[in-house]
Amino acid sequence: MRVLIAVDGSTMSLDAVRFAAGLLDPAADLAALFYSPRDLEQRVPHASRSIIGGAAAAVFDDARACLPPAIAERAEFVQNDAPAAVGILAAATTWQADLVVVGARGHGGLQSLLLGSVSRAVVHGAHLPVMVARSSPPRGRGPSVLACHHPASAASVAKAVGHVHWPAGTVGSVIGVAESLLAGPLPAWLEKRVRDPDTAAVAKAWQQEHDAEVTALEGVLAAFAATLPPAFRGTKPVVAQGNPGDRIVERVKADGIDLVVLGRTPTDPLSRWLLGSTSEAVLSQSPASVLIVPVEK
Repeated sequence: MRVLIAVDGSTMSLDAVRFAAGLLDPAADLAALFYSPRDLEQRVPHASRSIIGGAAAAVFDDARACLPPAIAERAEFVQNDAPAAVGILAAATTWQADLVVVGARGHGGLQSLLLGSVSRAVVHGAHLPVMVARSSPPRGRGPSVLACHHPASAASVAKAVGHVHWPAGTVGSVIGVAESLLAGPLPAWLEKRVRDPDTAAVAKAWQQEHDAEVTALEGVLAAFAATLPPAFRGTKPVVAQGNPGDRIVERVKADGIDLVVLGRTPTDPLSRWLLGSTSEAVLSQSPASVLIVPVEK
């Protein structure tokens, strides 16, 4: 796997390097560190090229020190003068990356990356998986990872998860959310009207629909987990009900998840606006790092 990691010298970008480093196979994977000196040049317009070059070299050295020795010695340094998002996407294409990693917050061109235009441009502009690292990597243990199931993205998520080198001690789990209009507990107003024959019939149909959907989803999630690496098969799949973004974030917080993996579908802006975006909700609300896997139409 070829991984492009965006760095800017900040603590958060170095945490992103460390997090990514824990998911790399020193014997097989390659890493490239991307840096754009554009913001430094704008903030210090009279700085000489030697000063700019020295700053870039320092950023690279600090980031490379966060990689395992076997990967660090083969790491490449990629830089260009384009704005951060444009430069990252261009570098990912030129370097033929399989995964892009960015920090959640930094300074300069990557400031407020998680909520700013740069992250959205990279996540929505990339045609390859993007990991937004917004938490420090776990220490002394493998990461706790939550893989999210959706019928349209399950195959893409399974493929991306299968390419990652999960370290020993990784604890993986899967979650699926029943989100149809009929999914969920019977509404209180409907329970109070069960003496009305017509309403009772609606209530019964509602409950049967809900039970059938949950049962079916349990089987789907078990099959989904079977397509993932062994680390994801040791825990019972989680079946949740309601808004997908809310339920995923709740699970992340309750279980202390380090990394969420979910698909981004559909990719066109109009459909995202009409259908809402679970990935956007998880990116903006989850305390964990997030790996977004794009799904082309």
